[in-house]
Formats: sequence, structure tokens, C-alpha cells
Amino acid sequence: MSDLTAVGDADKWICWLCDAAVDPDGSVNSDLGPSIDSYYLAKNSKDKSARERLAHRMCNTMKGKKAPVVPWSKDLFVLDPAPIVETVERLTRKGGREVVCRCPDEVDANAASAWLLDRLTRFAPGVNFETELKVGGGQYVVQLRTS
Repeated sequence: MSDLTAVGDADKWICWLCDAAVDPDGSVNSDLGPSIDSYYLAKNSKDKSARERLAHRMCNTMKGKKAPVVPWSKDLFVLDPAPIVETVERLTRKGGREVVCRCPDEVDANAASAWLLDRLTRFAPGVNFETELKVGGGQYVVQLRTS
């Protein structure tokens, strides 16, 4: 098990689930206090070691009661956003690539791509993702793949 400070520093003290700041000095017994969430890569992966990520204690507890949802940023202009949790689980398990959203222009597509890659460093540490932009039909399609 890792040191809470090391995991928090690696995740920039941001909860992987709700994407909100976690108080590094908060009590681990507080709902908004820091906690470590451990997870494993896909079951068929040769890598059987646990990965760790930072979460609020409440977020970490609630994910055991209901399936976690990682929301897209409200600051992005994306159309038809894919569910992040399910997409990451599929790509980690099977590989390949998936369309994750459409954007009306290149600026929005680049912003969505940069945000998603940053978000996935906390959601799935240890997994390398890449995005690719495809132009067509007056829109930009953002694809995600494991590298």
C-alpha cells in the first residue's frame, strides 16, 4: 500500500471520480477527506499489480453502492460524449480505438482531447492513452485509443 501523500501528489490532489480538489490536510475520517482507491487493469492483462488513485472518502465509498460516473467537463463543447468509465474499461480490456465525442471546430476538439487525456491520468494511472482527431462532415471527431 502506498503513502497517501505520494498518491495525492501524483494525482495533483484531485479526486479521480468527481474531479474536485481533495484537501491534503483533511481528516481521512471526513467525507471530503482523502482516501486511496486501488484498482487492477483488465482481468486478461498480464499486469496483475494494483494501481492506486486519489478519491474523496465519500466518492470512494459511494462507488461500491452505485456504478461510478466520470462526467465530462461542462466547460467543453462536445456532442454525443461517450461514457468515460465504460469506454476506458473496454479499451483497457480489448484495445483498439473508440470515438468519444464530436466537436464543431478544431479548437473545441483540441480542448476536449487535452482535457480527456489529463482526466485519464487520474482515472486510469498506468494506462497510456492517445487521442486522434478526424475531420469530416463539418465536424471534428475525437477518438481515444490505448498506446
